[in-house]
Amino acid sequence: MTHHSRPHAHPRARALALAAGAAALAVTLTACGSAATSGTDHGGAAHGTTTAAAAPTAGTTTTAAAAPTGAHQGHGVPAVPEPAASSTPTTAAPSAERNGYRLTSDTGTLAAGTPAAYRFAVTAPDGTRLTAYRTEQTERMHFYAVRSDLTGFQHLHPEMAADGTWTAPLAALTPGTWRTYASFVPDSGPGSGSGLVLSRTVTVPGEGADAAARLPAATGTTTVDGYTVTVEGSPVAGRAGELKVAFARDGAPVTDLQPYLETFAHLTAFRAGDQAFAHLHPETRAEANGTGGPTLTFHAEMPAAGDWRLFLQFRTGGQLHTAGLTLTVA
Repeated sequence: MTHHSRPHAHPRARALALAAGAAALAVTLTACGSAATSGTDHGGAAHGTTTAAAAPTAGTTTTAAAAPTGAHQGHGVPAVPEPAASSTPTTAAPSAERNGYRLTSDTGTLAAGTPAAYRFAVTAPDGTRLTAYRTEQTERMHFYAVRSDLTGFQHLHPEMAADGTWTAPLAALTPGTWRTYASFVPDSGPGSGSGLVLSRTVTVPGEGADAAARLPAATGTTTVDGYTVTVEGSPVAGRAGELKVAFARDGAPVTDLQPYLETFAHLTAFRAGDQAFAHLHPETRAEANGTGGPTLTFHAEMPAAGDWRLFLQFRTGGQLHTAGLTLTVA
């Protein structure tokens, strides 16, 4: 676009134009800032589920060693609703209702040690079930189940029936309190196109239900299925930043990461205590038949300070791996 100077413009008109430009920029920045163990990827309902105990506790530092140099990122049914959690928007604490949308389910208890079909629905502000969803990272719904002490994690892509009821095929859960998260983008109604994360709890009775595992110490490195994952970065709550993740196996950089949900890795985080949710977006999309590694960069904008449990999912050789580690946010 060509800009033409106007040297004789009235000073007041020039000031108004500058103010309008600043306001437009502020709106643009606000919009840009809005948007949370191993398994086999079946390309459908369940992706990288785990209900195992937390990752190794080795290491106490909050920043990881630097990633390898010369790295690259890519080659070529309605029910009695759960009350919304009382929270401020800045903490992103879990809530069953946001912006008039509500997560409902008639399931409050699940049996331990056996797979279960968890059914739920999303009610729109007008009181009807939401059935129109936009696709986000290849899926209309991203569903998570995490134990209250953050020792269990499942990431699923449930199926929706014609009446708007979703069914998530949960793997066996250990006794305790679990929190479920539905992450989606409405494609109709108020707030269409804006991402939402709604959350409810479900109880799994049994021995050890009240026992809580200690959160592993913050560390920048963990190992899963023979892969060493190193996270570098020091995020500050409320500020945009970056996390760099490096992958290695037997001391050698990994360059054969396969596409998963349009990227080479998927990263979610949950805060210890209130179980706030954050989805860290990768800065590079994956080509359908490409490979990636040994480093990836994620846009990290954490809503609150504290210890966060990160779950990083990546795929190699058709196998989906899930690495867990603790990160301290200042």
